[in-house]
Amino acid sequence: MYHIILLIVFAAYLLIMSLIAIGLYKKDKKMAGGGTEVRIKEKYLLGVAVMGGAAGAFIARLLFRHKTNKFYFTVTILLSLLLQAGTLVLMVINAVQ
Repeated sequence: MYHIILLIVFAAYLLIMSLIAIGLYKKDKKMAGGGTEVRIKEKYLLGVAVMGGAAGAFIARLLFRHKTNKFYFTVTILLSLLLQAGTLVLMVINAVQ
């Protein structure tokens, strides 16, 4: 029973972090287009992705065409996405058994 609860909590956490990532990428893209000097630091954008928002960061990069030329963004987000998705899949398998 507790496996299902942990799965729900983890999935909700990933969703919330992904929504935060989308919001940050959208805000940073808007600030970049407006010529604003104060921008969201790259370490925060990547940090949100690594801490659970990789799916949102991946989607935001495609939607807003932001930071798509940065190789280290691509690698970090894809590795984080694989790790988070793999963890979620293992939790689903564990909850079903």
